[in-house]
Amino acid sequence: MDQLEFLVQGSAEEPYKVVFRRRGPNNIDGLCNCGAGINGTYCKHRFQMMNGEVKNLVSGNEDDLVKLSEMLKGSDVEAAYNRLIDLEAQAAKLKKAVNAAKKELAYALRH
Repeated sequence: MDQLEFLVQGSAEEPYKVVFRRRGPNNIDGLCNCGAGINGTYCKHRFQMMNGEVKNLVSGNEDDLVKLSEMLKGSDVEAAYNRLIDLEAQAAKLKKAVNAAKKELAYALRH
């Protein structure tokens, strides 16, 4: 299990090829041939596979998503991914708190 490949349907007519490859015991590469993936920026196709999402998976290898989850365990990618998930959860809580503070301020300005 040194490499897993997925075909993910995106906005282009042809599906994107997403590849996860082990480079070392704790190091994983995740590549996608979409524009963002080629530029090395955030690519939703890689994240969909890491999330175990099958909605846009067209290669028919859903079982490999479990293998991907196992491959990521203990890797640099898992650590960065978990940090992102944690920060997104914190951001959602902060957004709610900001909205509540805005309502509180609006109420205070009227009374």
